[in-house]
Amino acid sequence: MASGPHAAVGQGAAHRRVASLNVCTDQLALMLADPADIIGLSTLARDCTLSVLCEKARNVPVLPSTAESVLAARPSVVLAGTFTAKLAVSAARQIGATVTTLPPASSLADIPRYIMQVAQAVGQPARGQVLAAAFVARLAGLARMPAASDPVAVIYEANGLVVHRGSLLDDVLGRAGLRNFATVMHLPAAGGRVPLEVLLSHRPDLLVRNPSGPGYSLAQGMLDNPVLLAAFPPPHVVDVPQKLWLCALPQTLDALEILRQARAALPATTRPMTVHPAGMPPEGAPSAQALPVRGAVQ
Repeated sequence: MASGPHAAVGQGAAHRRVASLNVCTDQLALMLADPADIIGLSTLARDCTLSVLCEKARNVPVLPSTAESVLAARPSVVLAGTFTAKLAVSAARQIGATVTTLPPASSLADIPRYIMQVAQAVGQPARGQVLAAAFVARLAGLARMPAASDPVAVIYEANGLVVHRGSLLDDVLGRAGLRNFATVMHLPAAGGRVPLEVLLSHRPDLLVRNPSGPGYSLAQGMLDNPVLLAAFPPPHVVDVPQKLWLCALPQTLDALEILRQARAALPATTRPMTVHPAGMPPEGAPSAQALPVRGAVQ
């Protein structure tokens, strides 16, 4: 969504002063804006655990996502997320900047639209059309049609969090020919935490680890639990760097490609997964009837 008095200026008609306040819009700005037009990116732009374009971002100034920084920099175009840096975004509007905010993506179909929104904002619609068309073409060559017999995958994050249905990562799973564990288990839309014991009792076909970066914490340590790794030996485990699908970017298709390869490596027959139609079974309750997850990998 764009707003501000600069919105009506003809594309490419004037030099723009582009500032980004969000790691996701940082990367779109780097792909679409003229380098000379970018006056600042967020402090996360150079974090290589979060940004696929971290090295490119080292050549661009950092702009803290604060109202004071925005007022001092006086950008004419500001890119931000819907739920981040609200005071800085408000300050940008006060000085008359065109503000474009992007909500969290719910599917891969959002990515071409986001590309074009940012391309229009930075005055590079033709560049955006090329990037969006390349994304659509690559997606068409990678995506599979979902099927009820697809293997089940769980994206397991730090602290036992899982990915909910209706999210970007859920769509990536489906396009890779995998069913989301959270959907199969009828978890609430918000996803939530799944204890390790529950995951081990249901045994989906593929464990997708979503590590949050270097270093160690108790929450992150769950992904390296030896019991978990013993239950999901290769080829039933794959790591996908979170920077590939933290944001809705063309590079999200790299995550899709990793998952497609992981699916293809699964054995032709898999163990059954116990599915409780109402979600998590009550403690001490007997298991529901085991349902076969899939037939042969195609």
